[in-house]
Amino acid sequence: MRLNMNYEIYIEESSPVRVLSNVIDEIYQKEEYTIVSKWNGAIPEDIMMKILIYGYMNDSFSSRKIEQLCKRDIHFMWLLDGFGAPDHSTISRFRQKMGEQIERVFYAVVKYLLNMKEISGENLFIDGTKIEANANRYTFVWKKAVSKNEQKLRTKLPEILDEIKYAYGVRSPENTGVSDMISTLSSLMIKFGIKRVYGKGHHKSVYQKALEKLEEYAEKMALYEHYNSLFDGRNSFSKTDTDATFMRMKDDHMRNGQLKPGYNIQSAVEGEYIVGLDVSSERSDVNTLIPFLSKLNSLELFVLKNIICDAGYESEENYLYLRSHNMTSYIKPVNYEQSKKRNFRTKYGRPENMEYHEMGDIFVCKAGRILWRVGTKHEKSKTGFVSEKALYRCESCEGCPHKQNCTKAKGNKTLSVSHRFKELRAESLENITTEFGRQLRMNRSIQAEGVFGVLKQDYGFRRFLCRGKNNIRTEFLLLGLAYNIKKLFAKISENRLGISLFELKTA
Repeated sequence: MRLNMNYEIYIEESSPVRVLSNVIDEIYQKEEYTIVSKWNGAIPEDIMMKILIYGYMNDSFSSRKIEQLCKRDIHFMWLLDGFGAPDHSTISRFRQKMGEQIERVFYAVVKYLLNMKEISGENLFIDGTKIEANANRYTFVWKKAVSKNEQKLRTKLPEILDEIKYAYGVRSPENTGVSDMISTLSSLMIKFGIKRVYGKGHHKSVYQKALEKLEEYAEKMALYEHYNSLFDGRNSFSKTDTDATFMRMKDDHMRNGQLKPGYNIQSAVEGEYIVGLDVSSERSDVNTLIPFLSKLNSLELFVLKNIICDAGYESEENYLYLRSHNMTSYIKPVNYEQSKKRNFRTKYGRPENMEYHEMGDIFVCKAGRILWRVGTKHEKSKTGFVSEKALYRCESCEGCPHKQNCTKAKGNKTLSVSHRFKELRAESLENITTEFGRQLRMNRSIQAEGVFGVLKQDYGFRRFLCRGKNNIRTEFLLLGLAYNIKKLFAKISENRLGISLFELKTA
């Protein structure tokens, strides 16, 4: 008996591999979405794309594992459409050649879902997660340590140069640099016929010792300058993967809060699909929102309307950006959970628990004492945003019965308040407490956090295989494509097409 080589009869009509094939075929029929990756392999580009995405759909991220599946799995054989199975180096080379062009395929699938009315861009649920980089956990470089050592080295330079000038008889101008002094010492050694010696049994001349000391100094300074060019606003990086930043991961294998090199992955979800992805080296989410939304706006796929985030994205700068771009903020305030506790009202030093009188620009505390306006200060964030804060000081805290629950200061209570931020926070709080706002917050927990739960737990994707931000972006975009195709198949199977929000359940 011989196996029938017509694989078509072995593939079920309702199969995720057919959904994948139909979506990619429709995308590649449109010239504007064809990837220009200079691919000249024996297998057509669209077929390579299919087997790569289908490998990620089957939790197979390694090129060697995908090669094995192409030889053994009937679904991969059907996708190959008569072509021979590619080897792992061909698959890996294709993934590397895609580069930034993989984004065109990802957002082409997003547009495909948009045409199906599966998404609209109206309600965007944004969340972030940290995924460990393919880097050594102990090859860290800290900015503070580099600055400290560099400063120490710079202070030693005048002593080294003075020692060489006067102890070894080298005369040079006052502002002689390290490179000039190295050239001078090298010339003197040639002039006096002194050769450099190495190893045991050889005595180095005073000129060679001075020259090696200066060369060591120049080598260290060049290393520190190289490190400073790699920080790029960060406080740390890994020598194994210089784009990775040391972050605190939730799923720490050592259970001791160890910092590990990783990337902050930002995703925008709507209708249970990933409609936007970005890779950031920022440790906190607050500085990633504006670049992420700016990128989505530049694509012009849809008009962003409602932005739903957790408390990690709250800042005055983010609030103002959303308002200036006609987006409605559904960001949960940082103090929202605390404000629901009973002891929140007993913290009398908080501005929320004081009466503010706009007429006199004063605060009145629990004891009825006035906090007068005493000045203004400006705070500059990491991104360069300047926030204006008003300063208030109590007329007298002496003998106040509530001072213990108000301030730890020995003198009078001082309060710092940004009225603009207070207004923006109140507006966002009002939005999230409406019935529609509660529905959106519930859907954010299900959809945005659910995406990372599936990718990390179900797919088992907890550590990147590639290195470098560009390769990391390619890897995660492929993972996002696999997730969207599987989600589309699931919604078709469950007859849930067109449903973008889960209903709010009431007791």
